[in-house]
Amino acid sequence: MELEESIFGIVPNESVLHEAVVNHLANKRSGTHSTLTRGEVRGGDRKPYKQNKIDRSRAGSIRMPHWRHGGIAFGPKPRDYRYKSIKRLNVLQSNPRLLDKA
Repeated sequence: MELEESIFGIVPNESVLHEAVVNHLANKRSGTHSTLTRGEVRGGDRKPYKQNKIDRSRAGSIRMPHWRHGGIAFGPKPRDYRYKSIKRLNVLQSNPRLLDKA
């Protein structure tokens, strides 16, 4: 079996292959992770103490992030991890994969 030199004779570009693998893995991610923020946690809709004469009186809600059972300040929210690779890289990515198969 003879292989065509113009297709199978090239040296694979590792950075392009790495980009292809990272792109594939990113596109496979589901991105369904989620946490509750202080606005989504149940309760905490009124001020817990009067404004005067109590040390904790400046608190506006019992669901602040630094309180126990409070919301998460910068937690993960569902998002899409997909991205398209550059067209020029798509051409380079297709040939080196054939080298590994051959």
